[in-house]
Amino acid sequence: MRNLPLLLLLALALGAGCSHLAVPEKPPCILLEAEAFRDTGGWVVDPQFMDQMGSPFLLAHGLGEPVRDAVTAATFPAPGTYRVWVRTRDWVAPWKAPGAPGKFQLLINGKPLEAFFGSEGAAWHWQDGGTVEIPQAGATVALHDLTGFEGRCDAVLFSRDPAFVPPNDGQKMARFRRQCLGLPEQPEDGGSFDLVVVGGGIAGSCAAVAAARLGLTVALVQDRPVLGGNGSSEVHVWPEGNTRQKPYAHIGDLVDELVPPKTRLDVTPRADEHKLVLVRAEPNITLFLEQRVNGVTTKNGCIRSVTAQNSRTAKRVRLTGRWFADCTGDGGIGFLAGADYQASPEGHMGPSNLWNVADTGKPAPFPRCPWAVDLAGKPFPGRGNAVGQWGGKGLGSLGKWFWESGFDRDPVTEVERMRDLNLRAMYGAWDTLKNTDGLYPNHRIAWAAYIAGKRESRRLLGDVILEADDFRKARVFDDGCFPCSWHIDLHTPDKAFQKGNEGEEFISRATEGKAYSYKAPYWAPYRCLYSRNIGNLFMAGRDISVTHEALGPVRVMRTGGMMGEVVGMAAFLCKKHGTTPRGVYQKHLDDFKTLMRQGVGKPAAALDAPCKL
Repeated sequence: MRNLPLLLLLALALGAGCSHLAVPEKPPCILLEAEAFRDTGGWVVDPQFMDQMGSPFLLAHGLGEPVRDAVTAATFPAPGTYRVWVRTRDWVAPWKAPGAPGKFQLLINGKPLEAFFGSEGAAWHWQDGGTVEIPQAGATVALHDLTGFEGRCDAVLFSRDPAFVPPNDGQKMARFRRQCLGLPEQPEDGGSFDLVVVGGGIAGSCAAVAAARLGLTVALVQDRPVLGGNGSSEVHVWPEGNTRQKPYAHIGDLVDELVPPKTRLDVTPRADEHKLVLVRAEPNITLFLEQRVNGVTTKNGCIRSVTAQNSRTAKRVRLTGRWFADCTGDGGIGFLAGADYQASPEGHMGPSNLWNVADTGKPAPFPRCPWAVDLAGKPFPGRGNAVGQWGGKGLGSLGKWFWESGFDRDPVTEVERMRDLNLRAMYGAWDTLKNTDGLYPNHRIAWAAYIAGKRESRRLLGDVILEADDFRKARVFDDGCFPCSWHIDLHTPDKAFQKGNEGEEFISRATEGKAYSYKAPYWAPYRCLYSRNIGNLFMAGRDISVTHEALGPVRVMRTGGMMGEVVGMAAFLCKKHGTTPRGVYQKHLDDFKTLMRQGVGKPAAALDAPCKL
């Protein structure tokens, strides 16, 4: 096979995708994955929902201004007539909203096809683009955004067979993609590690660094190009939670290295780079950025490996480990491995997509948005005298944490809809303020997160399931290992803005009062940080073993980072003593406490200076 011409190899691979036309010298299908375009232009790569819809995609996140074309080169086996398919969707169709704001065109050698894409269908599907004449073997293909309002494209396909329809469901589509891209059915070997940490938020980053400093070989897998999760420049949530509390005053040293106290509110790309520099300084860490773990192998009640898929190239690698840490927030690794977990079917906290506006100093018109949430006759935070909880009047209440949705939606399978409702609410509010109320003529939306800042989904169950009453009643655990200081912070729809939005609420209210407070710091038990039925699985972050109520005080990021520190220490003891996460508690608790008193971070005095790259 190595000596076959490249074109013939491609033909064989593509022919397998359309077996009834498997002519080697004339491959019947040319698949272009949008996220792999040579130049993505102003479009952004969105991998958040690839577990549900099958792939990352390109998003035209232009905030009402069309984005620059995404462009790539395509090689065709021969000139001729090709049927064109584009995998996309009309993102406002679930609400039967008019206007199809995500419309875009496909340009071939600079010439648009007659069809408009992103204009039909509530679900992801292959939209028929008709036929096109390809005059020569090489062609330029471009995605041309028409609106700047969240158009989305997963892939473009050209077929020599006018009757061929590409698959659109689950495993068939995944296999078809691999065949068309010439990728192997089995993932490549990505290496073997003492600890594989999945999720590069603050919890996962701290777990990886802590274990690496103690001598373990670590793989840190993150599905985005930056570290920090909700505390990154992509989401803009400020990390909260008090570190370095007695009796373990060095728990949190590492968190304060990653998120220095004096720059805690910095969620700019500079802060992202600081995190990357800190992690890459550890020789024992192999960092896998833009890799989404979507496969797990198990044996005898333990995880043996995970499979990570590159969100740009779709190449897959298998990472083998002795111990694993699920720091995904969604409990995704535990779920795939069959770990016991809980969710909150009675209602849960939703995600936010924060946004802000800025004065341009000149007229800044904004188009009408008939497809957005209609707020012309309704109050919302930032309009008139209406304010959100702890928000200010006017601009002080726009785009804050309480712009939150999805309280009664599935927090794993329906997150794209939740994110999209947040965006519809944002655009509806700005349309109302600008065009109905005639306010802020020189202002525009300056920034909006397209990555959803999640609060709650699955919670993996450990030997202890921490409850809110444990906080209220100050229950003492002998394995208390990370301090909690945030209040019992739970969000539900704000009744002041619920009328007329029932079932599609997008403003939340947080719990207040004595019933949701406790004496801090409260030391939560280590037994919340490992799975009760998967023998080598740790967890850190918002997917640990707590009830819905007890999630409130543990889910903030600096607290999650301290969980990560502890998980890294426990993994070290697992290797030192040849034991399991449970065995650390049962047989080596004194060693664990000694290690927690020592910590793995820099001396506290070095942490007060601003971060320097």
